[in-house]
Amino acid sequence: MSSKIIFWINDDLSGLGLPKILQEKYNFDTFGIFDVTDKPKKFLKKQKLINFSKIWFFHDHIYKTNQKPDKEFLKLIEEKYKVDLRLLASNERFFNKFNQFYKFSSDEILLILEQECKLFEKILDEVKPDFLITGITTLHYNHLFYKICQARGVKILMLRQSYLRGKYIIASRTYLIDDAKYNEKYNFGSLQEFQNHMKKHDAGTDLVIVKNKFLNSKTKYFQAILKYLFTNNSNLKTHFTYYGRTKFAVLRITLINEIKKKFRKYFINKNLIRNIENKKPFIYFPLHVEPERSMLIAAPLFTNQIEVITKIAKSLPNGYNLYVKEHPTMVIREWRSISDYKQIMSLPNVMLIHPSVKSDDIIKKSSLVISINSTSGLEAGFYNKQSITLSDQDFSYLSFVNQIKTLQEIPDAIKTSLKKKVNISDLNNYLNLIESNSFELNLLYLSTEFADIFHYNGFLVDVEISIDKMRSFLEKYRNSFEKLAAEFVKKIQNG
Repeated sequence: MSSKIIFWINDDLSGLGLPKILQEKYNFDTFGIFDVTDKPKKFLKKQKLINFSKIWFFHDHIYKTNQKPDKEFLKLIEEKYKVDLRLLASNERFFNKFNQFYKFSSDEILLILEQECKLFEKILDEVKPDFLITGITTLHYNHLFYKICQARGVKILMLRQSYLRGKYIIASRTYLIDDAKYNEKYNFGSLQEFQNHMKKHDAGTDLVIVKNKFLNSKTKYFQAILKYLFTNNSNLKTHFTYYGRTKFAVLRITLINEIKKKFRKYFINKNLIRNIENKKPFIYFPLHVEPERSMLIAAPLFTNQIEVITKIAKSLPNGYNLYVKEHPTMVIREWRSISDYKQIMSLPNVMLIHPSVKSDDIIKKSSLVISINSTSGLEAGFYNKQSITLSDQDFSYLSFVNQIKTLQEIPDAIKTSLKKKVNISDLNNYLNLIESNSFELNLLYLSTEFADIFHYNGFLVDVEISIDKMRSFLEKYRNSFEKLAAEFVKKIQNG
């Protein structure tokens, strides 16, 4: 009997290329959970491109009800699967301060969690899958499904991008490289050699290319606006993630945010530092984009960045400053509030750095890098700097990285880290580990192409999808999907 594979697929339906090949070429029994808006559902119900044994539309099973939440049931779920539902919910961007359209009551949140848990248990009881194939979990509910699958012994195959450009990893957890074995392909003798290599292969280069293409077409932006305004929007009734998003509310808040962005950008340009003068030694802290899974899911106890910065500032050794840099991608979130910037700038010995300043230039001049969940913690090693990280990452095990679990550990961690040096063999070993456990594929390009073709350059995801157009897309990139499927088959066969 062939293995049963259940897929979690979101609005980026370029992911359909993988189950298509796994079914056609390798005869796996495929199932799908779809987190999509209402219009793409029509395509998924009619299409015969992939013959799923069964599919579920996640949002069809989550609805408003006047019932009271079953708190005892939720408590049993927490105990059964070793998951903290309240922490997951409190960090869900749709349930907290980041939602500008709807304020969920405590009972509404608990009822949603209850329905999710019952749905996930029902699906897993029915299918009894051998494997879950998913991308990086980004919201509380797909992370919850991943955790329940993990607890039930379903083998996880999670696809993620590595630090190296175009290199992808399939692993059982977001921060793991499952196989510790590697070939010694690289053996650089100096940090300069290592830096030169990494500059050519930095995954951040791909992100810049995508950033310049995604959400960057004025023509498609206006086409998306017209499509949105003059077509039916049923999601605000059927999807809790769309509650309160009437067309008027969306237009009003979009206009308000555009105005805020202009004022915030003016403040940033006028007040944030562009020239790094290290007359005094300093510690570097890169701000994260908010909201993002890098904190909400990966570092759920450290989501208050100002609190983290304040603790670091109070822990600075005598004579040290703290340099805090705004993230350039925060522009897509209309930047942070001016009050947040002022609060950071008011802290003693803290300098707020302009987003245009290159992170590498700051790291080179710093004495230590502290991050919540950033690759800056790894990049520190390229320049012979120690780092402290507050979350699990695939490089956390390296000797120059000090992973801590609480803010109370920061003072001692700073003292310890400032005394240590980087061993270049650690960096060679990490590079070889990535090379030996990754494969090359331009999935970011595929995803961006899909958004451009089907989602108006990423501006509108609730669109009807043509079966012929999707068939053409999947055939055009069939070679890429076959390569991706072959990598998954290797993982499946290795158990």
